[in-house]
Parts: sequence; structure tokens; C-alpha cells
Amino acid sequence: MYKLGIDVGGTNTDAVILNQDLKVISSIKTHTTEDIESGINNSIHKVIKQSNIDVKNINEAMLGTTQATNAIVERHSLGKVGIIRIGYPATASILPYTEWPKDITKILSNTYSLVHGGYEFNGDEIVPFDEAEVKDVLNSWKNKVDGIAVVGVFSSINNDQEQKVEKLAHDILGDAIPVSCSSTIGSIGLIGRENATILNTALFKVIKLVTDGFHNALKQEGITNAKQYLCQNDGTLMSMEYAKSHPILTIGSGPTNSIRGAAYLSNQKDALVLDIGGTTSDIGVLVNGFPRESSKSVTVGGIQTNFRMPDILSVGLGGGSIIREQPDGSVTVGPDSVGYKITQEAKVFGGNTLTTTDIAVKLGMSNLGNPELVESINDKTAKKAMDKITEIIEDGIDRMKTSSTDVPVILVGGGAIIAPNKLKGVSKIYTDEFGGVANAIGATIAQIGGEYEKVYQYVEIKRKDAIKDAENQANEQAVNAGAVGSTIETVSVEETPLSYAPGDTTRVKVKVVGSNH
Repeated sequence: MYKLGIDVGGTNTDAVILNQDLKVISSIKTHTTEDIESGINNSIHKVIKQSNIDVKNINEAMLGTTQATNAIVERHSLGKVGIIRIGYPATASILPYTEWPKDITKILSNTYSLVHGGYEFNGDEIVPFDEAEVKDVLNSWKNKVDGIAVVGVFSSINNDQEQKVEKLAHDILGDAIPVSCSSTIGSIGLIGRENATILNTALFKVIKLVTDGFHNALKQEGITNAKQYLCQNDGTLMSMEYAKSHPILTIGSGPTNSIRGAAYLSNQKDALVLDIGGTTSDIGVLVNGFPRESSKSVTVGGIQTNFRMPDILSVGLGGGSIIREQPDGSVTVGPDSVGYKITQEAKVFGGNTLTTTDIAVKLGMSNLGNPELVESINDKTAKKAMDKITEIIEDGIDRMKTSSTDVPVILVGGGAIIAPNKLKGVSKIYTDEFGGVANAIGATIAQIGGEYEKVYQYVEIKRKDAIKDAENQANEQAVNAGAVGSTIETVSVEETPLSYAPGDTTRVKVKVVGSNH
């Protein structure tokens, strides 16, 4: 039995096939296409042709995609959203869409309503929930919105009011109307969680295109026996059905796939991962085999949210970064790049643009293209360019380290050839022959994940009971995403005391993983 993994990046779409021992038997790197889907089709076709296996023996297929991110950034294919915030009058001073870019609020329809309800941090009602009020709002939205975003004050403590609104939405607008409840998407903090829930709802149309397109691409190649999954941004997988209701969890899945693939290829659990692509380099942190999560609020397409995202530093350095000599004799590297046009524009491939790849070939670090075409590059220019490349990488690594001690670095990505073999602050550099497709490998070897976060008062509930409750909820999420209950294990438990709240109030976050068989 085999696994097929695809990862769609800004420059390349990578595909791999792994056997039952998780060994790579075929890998391919193709250019990402403007319509995305044809690029996926192309990569699947090529990797299967190269492997020469019977497609009926592929039993799992995984896709990591940037389409949700692109839809938000480029403002296309987004649905009209109706927002019901359960928290009137307590939250009336800050309305939905506060500080959103105007161009996206017009697309999403700027339709919202504040209704009575919500909870205090200790679970007490702020004001009673009014069901009739919600029914009136939903009736007025018939045929006006494509999805509903439901956001309750402190729904991370108690989400029963959100669930009531969800049921009413289906009763009044029909079972086909998609509904996002903020308690399953964002973290504590009303506005950031609301923003993430709105984006999740806006992406329902996009994720349908993705899941349908992936299904059709597999069917076209005769891959009909495979369970299909999308990659989440915490390094785990989710079933297609779960993805359809949680599309926002695909945002940022590309870098996490690279980190998970790097961990697999190097057999390391704790290290920095340097993923050099065609345009940018992503530096992430591997902790116990999984990407470290960002503690900062995340901005997506100009919108501030608080849903989970990997802690990634992106710098403008890649295999296609353009090298320029300045009048004062100095050399600049990037941040602009020739990107996927590198095989036409870089000097080593017969083009006229000096890139970092040309420098790597000139200095004997790679044999790509025709080395004779870069012999004319001045030795001093090449050395200055490599010094600048080294400086950018070392600075990025230094910014992601948590101590001054030297750390191991796993080097992956299609542009990894431009990295020097020694770096300040680095104890060891790990590389692998399949490092160029680490992102697709990360997608293929990923387990199914679940995560749950809630605020508990330890004076009301014992600490061990609170953690057990959070674990149970995380397990349930993993099962909903496609995991088999008996295979689930806890990866991490985070406890954050909330000093501003009485009663030994603590935010508990639990992450679990499991397999689908």
C-alpha cells in the first residue's frame, strides 16, 4: 500500500509517493500553475508515472495547499458572511469588522447583528439569551448570505449559546447553509476570534473548490481507493469533511509541512528548520517533532486574528533571489526573485539575470544548469554575494533561537543549494537527498490532529480534572477530523495562568495526534 502527498507552494508544486515503510519511492517537483488545479494534476500524473506503481494500491492521499491564504490575500472566491455576535449590550462599543480593510468588507457584505447573551469568564450569563431575537435576524437574511459566523462572548468557557444559534440557522436557512462557531476556531479574545470565524465562513466556497478539485484530480488518474486528507497548519491532517467546516486551518500549512518533513528526514525532534524556496526562506522551530506555535496574534490579508499559526520567520532569500552590484562596490541579495521563471532567467540556464543559484554554481556548491555560463562572474562579486546570503541566514537563525547556545539546523527546500555548509550559531547542519520535497513528505507522513483550549478556575475544578476534560475534548476533535480513538496520544499540554482573573484561573491548551487506522 502507498501514500501520495502533494504540497502546493508559491513557486513549485511537489509530490511524493511513500511505501508502507514510509520510504520515498518517487518524488517530483513541478511549477505551480496560475489556476493551481492543473499544477496539482500535472504533479500527480508525473509522480505516478515515475513510480510505475498500480494506482489501486494508493490508499491515502494528502494535500497541503495555499489556496485559502491566496483567496484572502487576493480577495477572490470569498462568500458573503452574516455575523451573529452573542454579546449585546456588553460588546456594542466595538462592532464587527473594526479595523478591517474596506475592500474585503464590501466583498463579505458587511452584514452583522449583535444579539443579547454571552458569558462572563467564570461562566455566568451576562444577560439572558433571546432566541426570538436570533430568529428575526436569521429570517431577515434569507437568500442574502452564503454562510453564518456565530461568535459568543467567552464561548471558550461555555459554547451552548453558539450551538443554539447554529441549530436555529439550519432550521430557518436550511441544512445546506454553512455555519462557523467561534469556539471551535479561535482562542480567547473576542475580536481576534471573531475575525478568524468570519474568515473561516468566507472560505467555505474556496474549500469546496479545493476538495472537489483534489477529488477530481485523483479520480482522473484512477486513484479511487485512497482516503483523502488536507493538511492543517499545526503539522497534522484532517479529513475532507472536517476541512469543509474548518477551511481556515489550512492557512500556514506549507511551512509546517516542511518542518514535519525535515523532522522525518533528519530523525530529529528538536531543531531549527531552514526551508529555502525559490523566493523566500522560512525558518521554523521543531519542538518534540512538531512546529512551535506562534504566541503572537496573526495577521492574514490585513486582518488580525488569534487562531493558531506556526511560529515562522520568512525572509526574502531564495534560489531565484536577484543579485545586484551597487555603484559603491557592495552587493545586494533580493528580496525580489525570478521565482518560477528561474529556468529561463538565471544565467546558469542561459538567461540574463544574476541570481543566488548562479553564485552557488560559480562557487562550486552545485552543478545545476551549465556551469560554463557563470564562469565570467567576478570572483569578488561571487564572494560578496555569498557573504550577504550567509549574513541573511545567520541573522534569521539568531532571531528564532531562544538561547545563545549553538543549535542544530535542518536544511530543506528546493533552494537549499545556496546555503553555506557552515553557519555561526549552528552546531550541525542536517541535509537529505529528498530535502527538496520535504514539504510533500511532511504532508504524507502527518498524523491526524486535534486541539482544544479552555479557561478553567482551579478553585472550582481540580487541575488534573481540568486537563483531563481538555484532553477528552481534543480527542473528540481528532476523531471528528478522522482519527481512530484508540490510536490518539497527547503531544502537549500548555497551562497559562490568567493573573487578571480570580480563582486561580488558567488557560489550558491540549494537542493530540492519532492515525486513521
